[in-house]
Amino acid sequence: MTNLHDRIAACTICEKHLPHGVRPIVQFSPSSKILIIGQAPGSKVHASGIPWDDDSGDRLRDWTGLSKDQFYDPDNVAIVPMGFCYPGKASGGDKPPRKECAPEWHQEILSELPQSRLTLLIGTYAQAYYLPDMRKMTLTERVKAHEILAPDIIALPHPAWRSRIWMGKNPWFAEDVLPMLRDRIGRLLN
Repeated sequence: MTNLHDRIAACTICEKHLPHGVRPIVQFSPSSKILIIGQAPGSKVHASGIPWDDDSGDRLRDWTGLSKDQFYDPDNVAIVPMGFCYPGKASGGDKPPRKECAPEWHQEILSELPQSRLTLLIGTYAQAYYLPDMRKMTLTERVKAHEILAPDIIALPHPAWRSRIWMGKNPWFAEDVLPMLRDRIGRLLN
Protein backbone atom coordinates (compact mmCIF):
# COMPACT_ATOMS: atom_id res chain seq x y z
CA MET A 1 0.00 0.00 0.00
CA THR A 2 2.85 2.38 0.82
CA ASN A 3 4.24 1.82 -2.67
CA LEU A 4 0.90 2.85 -4.18
CA HIS A 5 0.73 5.94 -1.97
CA ASP A 6 4.30 6.82 -2.96
CA ARG A 7 3.60 6.35 -6.67
CA ILE A 8 0.53 8.59 -6.46
CA ALA A 9 2.48 11.23 -4.54
CA ALA A 10 5.10 11.22 -7.31
CA CYS A 11 2.58 11.39 -10.15
CA THR A 12 3.12 14.16 -12.70
CA ILE A 13 0.87 12.85 -15.50
CA CYS A 14 -0.99 16.16 -15.92
CA GLU A 15 1.61 18.56 -14.53
CA LYS A 16 1.67 20.75 -17.64
CA HIS A 17 -2.07 21.47 -17.17
CA LEU A 18 -1.87 22.47 -13.49
CA PRO A 19 -1.23 26.20 -13.03
CA HIS A 20 -0.50 25.76 -9.30
CA GLY A 21 1.65 22.67 -9.57
CA VAL A 22 1.28 19.02 -8.72
CA ARG A 23 0.03 18.02 -5.27
CA PRO A 24 -1.96 14.77 -5.39
CA ILE A 25 -4.30 14.56 -2.41
CA VAL A 26 -5.81 11.18 -1.54
CA GLN A 27 -6.43 9.12 1.58
CA PHE A 28 -7.06 5.37 1.78
CA SER A 29 -6.12 2.16 3.53
CA PRO A 30 -6.91 -1.54 3.00
CA SER A 31 -9.55 -1.29 5.74
CA SER A 32 -11.40 1.89 4.64
CA LYS A 33 -15.10 1.29 5.29
CA ILE A 34 -16.34 4.36 3.43
CA LEU A 35 -15.13 5.59 0.04
CA ILE A 36 -15.69 9.23 -0.89
CA ILE A 37 -15.26 10.08 -4.55
CA GLY A 38 -15.60 13.80 -5.20
CA GLN A 39 -14.31 16.28 -7.77
CA ALA A 40 -10.82 17.60 -7.12
CA PRO A 41 -9.10 19.53 -4.34
CA GLY A 42 -9.84 23.25 -4.18
CA SER A 43 -7.30 25.99 -3.54
CA LYS A 44 -7.52 25.72 0.28
CA VAL A 45 -7.02 21.97 0.15
CA HIS A 46 -4.13 22.41 -2.29
CA ALA A 47 -2.49 24.79 0.21
CA SER A 48 -3.02 22.58 3.27
CA GLY A 49 -2.60 19.15 1.66
CA ILE A 50 -5.58 17.90 3.71
CA PRO A 51 -8.59 16.58 1.77
CA TRP A 52 -11.89 18.41 2.30
CA ASP A 53 -10.11 20.98 4.50
CA ASP A 54 -12.55 23.80 3.66
CA ASP A 55 -16.17 24.87 4.11
CA SER A 56 -17.34 22.12 1.75
CA GLY A 57 -15.57 19.58 3.95
CA ASP A 58 -17.26 21.00 7.06
CA ARG A 59 -20.64 20.63 5.34
CA LEU A 60 -19.82 17.10 4.15
CA ARG A 61 -18.79 16.04 7.66
CA ASP A 62 -22.05 17.49 8.96
CA TRP A 63 -24.02 15.58 6.33
CA THR A 64 -22.28 12.31 7.20
CA GLY A 65 -22.24 12.80 10.97
CA LEU A 66 -18.51 12.05 11.02
CA SER A 67 -16.18 13.86 13.39
CA LYS A 68 -12.89 15.19 12.01
CA ASP A 69 -11.05 12.35 13.74
CA GLN A 70 -13.31 9.75 12.13
CA PHE A 71 -13.22 11.46 8.74
CA TYR A 72 -9.43 11.72 8.61
CA ASP A 73 -8.83 8.16 9.78
CA PRO A 74 -8.04 6.22 6.58
CA ASP A 75 -9.21 3.02 8.27
CA ASN A 76 -12.67 4.63 8.29
CA VAL A 77 -12.68 6.82 5.17
CA ALA A 78 -10.95 6.61 1.81
CA ILE A 79 -10.93 9.89 -0.12
CA VAL A 80 -10.25 9.38 -3.80
CA PRO A 81 -11.27 12.37 -5.94
CA MET A 82 -11.79 12.25 -9.69
CA GLY A 83 -8.79 14.56 -10.03
CA PHE A 84 -6.07 14.34 -7.36
CA CYS A 85 -4.65 17.84 -7.84
CA TYR A 86 -6.14 21.32 -7.78
CA PRO A 87 -7.04 22.12 -11.40
CA GLY A 88 -7.09 25.92 -10.99
CA LYS A 89 -9.78 28.55 -11.31
CA ALA A 90 -12.35 29.00 -14.05
CA SER A 91 -15.11 31.54 -14.35
CA GLY A 92 -17.72 30.73 -11.72
CA GLY A 93 -15.55 28.30 -9.73
CA ASP A 94 -12.77 25.79 -10.17
CA LYS A 95 -11.90 24.08 -13.42
CA PRO A 96 -13.19 20.52 -13.82
CA PRO A 97 -11.03 17.73 -12.42
CA ARG A 98 -8.31 16.52 -14.75
CA LYS A 99 -9.42 13.46 -16.70
CA GLU A 100 -6.14 11.57 -16.30
CA CYS A 101 -6.41 10.57 -12.62
CA ALA A 102 -9.45 8.32 -12.53
CA PRO A 103 -8.42 6.01 -15.40
CA GLU A 104 -4.80 6.00 -14.22
CA TRP A 105 -5.32 5.31 -10.51
CA HIS A 106 -8.88 4.51 -9.41
CA GLN A 107 -9.01 0.80 -10.27
CA GLU A 108 -5.70 0.15 -8.56
CA ILE A 109 -6.83 1.99 -5.43
CA LEU A 110 -10.28 0.36 -5.41
CA SER A 111 -8.69 -3.08 -5.68
CA GLU A 112 -6.87 -2.36 -2.40
CA LEU A 113 -10.08 -1.39 -0.54
CA PRO A 114 -12.52 -3.80 1.10
CA GLN A 115 -15.21 -5.09 -1.27
CA SER A 116 -17.82 -4.40 1.40
CA ARG A 117 -17.85 -0.63 1.72
CA LEU A 118 -20.12 2.35 1.32
CA THR A 119 -19.31 4.58 -1.65
CA LEU A 120 -20.37 8.22 -1.68
CA LEU A 121 -20.36 9.73 -5.17
CA ILE A 122 -20.20 13.46 -4.62
CA GLY A 123 -21.15 15.73 -7.48
CA THR A 124 -21.73 15.34 -11.18
CA TYR A 125 -18.19 14.30 -12.22
CA ALA A 126 -18.03 11.28 -9.91
CA GLN A 127 -21.60 10.29 -10.71
CA ALA A 128 -21.09 10.54 -14.47
CA TYR A 129 -18.00 8.32 -14.24
CA TYR A 130 -19.37 5.69 -11.86
CA LEU A 131 -23.06 5.75 -12.82
CA PRO A 132 -22.88 5.94 -16.63
CA ASP A 133 -26.42 4.57 -17.03
CA MET A 134 -27.70 7.57 -15.06
CA ARG A 135 -25.81 10.27 -16.98
CA LYS A 136 -28.96 11.63 -18.58
CA MET A 137 -30.59 12.08 -15.20
CA THR A 138 -30.27 15.37 -13.34
CA LEU A 139 -28.24 15.57 -10.15
CA THR A 140 -31.51 15.79 -8.21
CA GLU A 141 -32.80 12.63 -9.87
CA ARG A 142 -29.57 10.75 -9.09
CA VAL A 143 -29.66 11.82 -5.44
CA LYS A 144 -33.33 10.79 -5.23
CA ALA A 145 -32.34 7.37 -6.60
CA HIS A 146 -30.69 6.49 -3.28
CA GLU A 147 -33.25 3.72 -2.77
CA ILE A 148 -32.17 2.10 -6.05
CA LEU A 149 -28.45 2.49 -5.34
CA ALA A 150 -28.48 1.74 -1.62
CA PRO A 151 -26.96 0.25 0.41
CA ASP A 152 -23.55 0.34 -1.30
CA ILE A 153 -23.67 3.59 -3.29
CA ILE A 154 -25.14 6.96 -2.40
CA ALA A 155 -25.10 9.90 -4.81
CA LEU A 156 -24.81 13.31 -3.14
CA PRO A 157 -24.64 16.88 -4.39
CA HIS A 158 -21.34 18.64 -3.96
CA PRO A 159 -21.42 20.31 -0.52
CA ALA A 160 -20.26 23.71 -1.83
CA TRP A 161 -22.04 26.83 -0.60
CA ARG A 162 -24.44 26.50 -3.54
CA SER A 163 -25.80 23.29 -2.02
CA ARG A 164 -27.73 25.40 0.50
CA ILE A 165 -29.80 26.78 -2.36
CA TRP A 166 -30.33 23.27 -3.75
CA MET A 167 -31.29 21.95 -0.29
CA GLY A 168 -33.81 24.77 0.09
CA LYS A 169 -35.50 23.60 -3.11
CA ASN A 170 -35.25 19.92 -2.11
CA PRO A 171 -36.17 19.59 1.59
CA TRP A 172 -36.51 15.81 1.19
CA PHE A 173 -32.70 15.64 1.10
CA ALA A 174 -32.35 16.74 4.75
CA GLU A 175 -35.48 14.87 5.82
CA ASP A 176 -34.86 11.54 4.09
CA VAL A 177 -31.37 11.17 2.62
CA LEU A 178 -29.20 12.60 5.40
CA PRO A 179 -30.73 10.49 8.21
CA MET A 180 -30.36 7.38 6.03
CA LEU A 181 -26.74 8.35 5.23
CA ARG A 182 -25.83 8.94 8.89
CA ASP A 183 -27.50 5.70 9.94
CA ARG A 184 -25.65 3.70 7.28
CA ILE A 185 -22.32 5.26 8.27
CA GLY A 186 -23.01 4.74 11.97
CA ARG A 187 -23.68 1.05 11.41
CA LEU A 188 -20.48 0.66 9.38
CA LEU A 189 -18.28 2.26 12.02
CA ASN A 190 -19.81 0.49 15.03
